[in-house]
Amino acid sequence: MREFNTTGLCVPERHYMVDISGRVAQMRAMVEGGDYFCVNRARQYGKTTSLVALERALEGDYAVASLDFQGLSHASFRTEGHFVRGLSRMLVRNVSLPPRAAEEVGALARGSVADLALDDLFFAFDTWCGESESPVVLIVDEVDSATNNQVFLDFLAQLRLQYLTREKNPSAPAFRSVVLAGVTDIKHLKARIRPDEASKVNSPWNIAADFDVDMSFSVADVAGMLAQYEADHATGMDVRAVAEEVVAWTGGYPFLVSRVCQLMDRHGFGWDGGGVDTAVRLLLKDDDVSLFESLTGKLEDFPALKAQLRETLMRGEPVDFSPYDETQKLLRMYGFVTERGDKMVVANRVFETLLYDYFLAEEQTGAVRRAGDLGRSLFVEGGRLDMCAVLEGFRRTYVEVYGPLEEGGRFAEKDGRELFLMYLKPIINGTGNYYVEAQTRDQTRTDVIVDYLGERFVVELKVWRGPRYNEAGERQVAGYLDYFGLSVGAVPFFNISKRKEPGLRRVAVGDKVLWEETI
Repeated sequence: MREFNTTGLCVPERHYMVDISGRVAQMRAMVEGGDYFCVNRARQYGKTTSLVALERALEGDYAVASLDFQGLSHASFRTEGHFVRGLSRMLVRNVSLPPRAAEEVGALARGSVADLALDDLFFAFDTWCGESESPVVLIVDEVDSATNNQVFLDFLAQLRLQYLTREKNPSAPAFRSVVLAGVTDIKHLKARIRPDEASKVNSPWNIAADFDVDMSFSVADVAGMLAQYEADHATGMDVRAVAEEVVAWTGGYPFLVSRVCQLMDRHGFGWDGGGVDTAVRLLLKDDDVSLFESLTGKLEDFPALKAQLRETLMRGEPVDFSPYDETQKLLRMYGFVTERGDKMVVANRVFETLLYDYFLAEEQTGAVRRAGDLGRSLFVEGGRLDMCAVLEGFRRTYVEVYGPLEEGGRFAEKDGRELFLMYLKPIINGTGNYYVEAQTRDQTRTDVIVDYLGERFVVELKVWRGPRYNEAGERQVAGYLDYFGLSVGAVPFFNISKRKEPGLRRVAVGDKVLWEETI
C-alpha cells in the first residue's frame, strides 16, 4: 500500500504523488534545446524528485550523468586538484563512461592533487562528449554545498566557456545540457575576472536559461493525488474540496502539501476542512520540522530579512514587489515570499502563521499575552470558543495595560492587530488556528480568521472615526462574512472619539450579525 512521503525521494510505486509529467516535459524540452539551466527552488520543493524523473525521461535518447555534490567532502573544494580528483572519483563510481573517457577520468581519479587542474578535467569532458554515441547531459544536485567556494565558481566558468565554444562551433565537443539544482540562485553568483581586480566581477553562470517551470502544486494537482488515495481507502471525501483547503493553507508548497496529507492519514483526522485544520495545527506545533528550522534560522542569520518580514506581517505594511531588492531576492530564494499583483506577500498561510507565532513569541513576557494566558479558561464553554467573551477580556486588558484611548489621538489598526493576536494566541493555542486573511476575491483586506474546533470567526479590527466611517466598515465586514459563508462576525473598535461608549453591542447588517466591542 502506498503512503504519503515527506523524507527524501518520492517513488511513484511506493508513494502518493502529484503527477509531475507536465513539468518534466518542460524540463526535457529545455534539454533538447541545448539549454544550461539551474533548478533554483527553496528547500523541500521537489527538486530531487523532479531531477530523477527527468533522468528517466531522458534515458535512451541521451547519456545522462546524474551527480550529487553532497557526495563531495569539504576537503574536495580545498583546491582545484582536490576538486578534480573528487569529482573524477564520483564519475568513476556513478557513470558509465565510454572507453577513452573512462581511461582519462580514471587517471584523474588516481592522480596527485598537486598535479591536477580544471583544464585536465575539461579535457576529459571533451573526450567524453566527443566519444559518446548519444548527446551527454550533466545533472548535478545539491550544488549549495559548493556555492561559496572559488573552485566551484571556476568550475562554472569553465562550463560557460565550453557552452560559448559550442555556440560558436556546433561541432565542438560539449555537454548537450547542464542542469544544476539547489536553493541558491546560481545565476547571480559573482566571480572575480582576475584575482587582483576585486571590483570587476562577472557571473560565471550568465549563460543559463531562465527556469520558469512552476513546481508548486495546484488544486488540480493535489486533487489528482488525493483521488489515488481515495481509490485505495474509500474515505468518502470530497476530493476537490479537500484539495482546495490543503492548497489554501500550503500555497501548493510540495513538502507542506504532502505533510498535511500524511498527518491526516496517520492520525485518522476526517478528510474534510476540519481535518485539514487539525493537521495544520499539529504541523505548526512540531518543533522538529527541518524546513521550519531552516526558515527561522535564516531570520537570525539575516536581520534585514527579519525586519522586513516583521514589518510586513505584524505592522501590516504592504511592500511593493521589486526584482532588484536584495532583501526580497533572499526572501524569495528561501521560499518566504512570492509576488502577488505588484506586492510582496508571504508565500503561504502555513509560513505566515509560523512567522506570526515566531514574532509573537518574542513578546511572550508582555502583559497582554500573560492576560490572555491567565484568562484562557474563561473563554471556552462546552468546547466552544466564546468570541464575545474574548473581545470583552481584550478590552479590559487593553485599558488596564495602556489606559483609555485619548480623543483625537492616533492609533493605527496595524497596532491593534499585533496586540489582539498577542492576547488571542495563548487562548486558542493547541486547539484552534488563526491566520490573517491577506486577500479576498475583490482584493479587499480583512484581519484575523480564527478556526476553533470546526467553528470559524472573522475578526476585523477597526479604529472608530465616526458613524459614517463605521457604517462603511460594517458593510465591509458583512461582505467578508458573505465570502466565508458566515453569518456572525466580531469587530473590536479602538475608540478615539468620546462620542462612542465603550463596551459590547450587537449590530444587525442585513442578515448578518456583528458583535462590536468598543475599547
